[in-house]
Amino acid sequence: MSDMRFTIIGIILMFIGFLILGGFGHNYQAATLESNEFGTCYEYSDNSPPVEINCSFRIFDQTIFFGLVLGFIVIGVIFLIKGVKGDWDNKVKPEDMVGPGNNQNDNSDKD
Repeated sequence: MSDMRFTIIGIILMFIGFLILGGFGHNYQAATLESNEFGTCYEYSDNSPPVEINCSFRIFDQTIFFGLVLGFIVIGVIFLIKGVKGDWDNKVKPEDMVGPGNNQNDNSDKD
């Protein structure tokens, strides 16, 4: 795997982590507020009245969710660092180099 692929994978993983956090994070922040302010947590649904539940289960779900999101972001950062620290640009063969300073493919007449 080339180092550029590590960079791209890192960017994608970080994007997925932030996308999951932005899309589903609001569902998991109420447990801490309810637990701290009221001491009881409620399960809300559209068809029935709120049902009292154990706050520790909601906080555990919240911890698992944020652990998953944090895992995506941390793995993305690791892949980015691995991609940036790579030496893929130093492994170019001399015959494949282009640009100034490469006189091998110089076709100009210097008589």
